[in-house]
Amino acid sequence: MIPSISSRRRFSDLTEQQVLALAISSEEDDARIYRSYGELLRDDYPDTAAIFDGMAAEEDGHRQRLIDLYRARFGEVIPLIRREHVAGFYARRPVWLVENLGIERIRDEAEAMERDAESFYLKAAQRSSDAATRKLLGDLAAAEAGHQARAGALKQEHLDDDALAAESRTAKRQFVLTWVQPGLAGLMDGSVSTLAPIFATAFATQDTWTTFLVGLAASVGAGISMGFTEAASDDGELSGRGSPLKRGIAAGVMTTVGGLGHALPYLIPNFWTATIIAFVVVFIELWAIAWIQNRYMETPFFRAAFQVVLGGALVFAAGVLIGSG
Repeated sequence: MIPSISSRRRFSDLTEQQVLALAISSEEDDARIYRSYGELLRDDYPDTAAIFDGMAAEEDGHRQRLIDLYRARFGEVIPLIRREHVAGFYARRPVWLVENLGIERIRDEAEAMERDAESFYLKAAQRSSDAATRKLLGDLAAAEAGHQARAGALKQEHLDDDALAAESRTAKRQFVLTWVQPGLAGLMDGSVSTLAPIFATAFATQDTWTTFLVGLAASVGAGISMGFTEAASDDGELSGRGSPLKRGIAAGVMTTVGGLGHALPYLIPNFWTATIIAFVVVFIELWAIAWIQNRYMETPFFRAAFQVVLGGALVFAAGVLIGSG
């Protein structure tokens, strides 16, 4: 259980023995986090995983130096004191909060870990009036700065231009598979499949409110259906397409957005004004789909535009004809 704020001790109230014990436990935690990052990235990003392995080894070395110093000054028994026991001490985000955010986010988190630790110890040293404590905190700040320098050296050692390019391609591919592909499918489904019911209702009733309600129902219903279908169709383990929850959210949200785009204009009371604006929105939606296909799926733009615009035009025409009949 994490202590409440009121039960935590202030850093300024800790003894030198407790500060050293805190530093030891912090080094242990950081080494564990770096090893976890390494394992998470090893299959797809082996070069970056090697960096985290090296950083974990660095943390182990500093922890051992701190333990040797502690033994020389205070003996064999190290009190259990951790970050969460000290008010105002820098925190570490759980690995599970970071692991699904991508390789760059993990790299940034590791850099922030070292920077936060160095900054904290420097500020603590400046506030200390005891010479021995000031020296101890300064040494810890220097150790954290050394970690950052070593991390830079490890990055140069393991990540040359080819490795960075390969990891960038892998990250882009994962982004496309997890977010772009299901989102694009949802946008296409929502934009195109709702054209017929919305415009059929519009031309059959010429009632903007009724048309809006039909469009809202069709968009939300299609979004829920598309989201559940995408999430349930593939758990991502074998295909490598990533989290089914993320894919389901991408597909569901974009399906709803695609349908609402040309349903919202019917909140305008005037039928022809709402319809003309809806026409413009449909045109923008279809060209946006073609652009996304060209940008992320590498489909030739004119071929993508022809396919999307032709399909959308046919569905739109069907809706208008049915509604006008």
